[in-house]
Amino acid sequence: MAKAKSKEVIHDPNFIPPSVTIPISPVTTSYYTPIPSKIQASPEEPVILGVDEAGRGPVLGPMVYGIAYCLKEYSNELKKFGFADSKTLTDSKRRSLLQEMCNEEEGHELFEHVGWAVTSLTARDISSGMLKPKKFGNYNLNEQAHDATIGLIKGVLQRGVNLKEVYVDTVGPPATYQKKLEGIFPGIQITVAKKADATYPIVSTASVVAKVTRDISLEKSKEADHGDEGGWGSGYPSDPNTAKWLNGNVDPLFGWDLNIRFSWQTTKDSLTRNKALNLVWEDDLPIIVEKNYGNVESMLDSSNKEKTLDCTWFVR
Repeated sequence: MAKAKSKEVIHDPNFIPPSVTIPISPVTTSYYTPIPSKIQASPEEPVILGVDEAGRGPVLGPMVYGIAYCLKEYSNELKKFGFADSKTLTDSKRRSLLQEMCNEEEGHELFEHVGWAVTSLTARDISSGMLKPKKFGNYNLNEQAHDATIGLIKGVLQRGVNLKEVYVDTVGPPATYQKKLEGIFPGIQITVAKKADATYPIVSTASVVAKVTRDISLEKSKEADHGDEGGWGSGYPSDPNTAKWLNGNVDPLFGWDLNIRFSWQTTKDSLTRNKALNLVWEDDLPIIVEKNYGNVESMLDSSNKEKTLDCTWFVR
């Protein structure tokens, strides 16, 4: 019986995980699975949790933070399903694994043992945070990533899970981040490490959750907003297909749609290269202290040959 539960699910090309809602939301969202039955049946047993992300570097689409958790005594069982750093797995394998984790109908072993959650930080919200005027203090990518991770861990704790160990994959200095998390979660053993997705099976599982959610979300966004037009590639600035699409689809006023991270230097360079309008925002204007209003004189200077447009109306 147990062997039948563990059999690999044939990947359904139409599979959409519950972490992806249609239509794709332009605002950041989170999704949590129900607590797995095996964890509910052993509420006093220690649970471990892994954290990883997908889509930190691309100029297109969301950055997705994923977590996965299970009973500590079960964690080594994840290896037999083939969980590994998601970048080392084929797309079909990643999707099959997440499909197995969602297979409630057949009571798949992974569904019964492993809970997971994601936060999808949209391109719009990433850019909005990073491009805040200096006087308000911008919300950089690391801060957004940390807050997403902290929020997901808190969400699991709020659901009554007996969480005892957390493993986090990081691209930054591990020691500083680990100390921060230890201060927030003093009763939990925290391990922050580079390449954790290749070391700890529970982080590998989180890696698959995040990667598949991002990939399918990006696919559905493209279908909805751009149909069958030429592919936009992986979304990474170094991808020739992405660069070609980005430079070939610049609107002189709006740039692109909400799938694009306007805070990336790649997009700023593309807007300049393709002669988009130079938009001037009220909050970015120098302040005349005695009158406390934005100095629009620079916009009216006849010696300034660059074409500008006051965009204050856009946010009223």
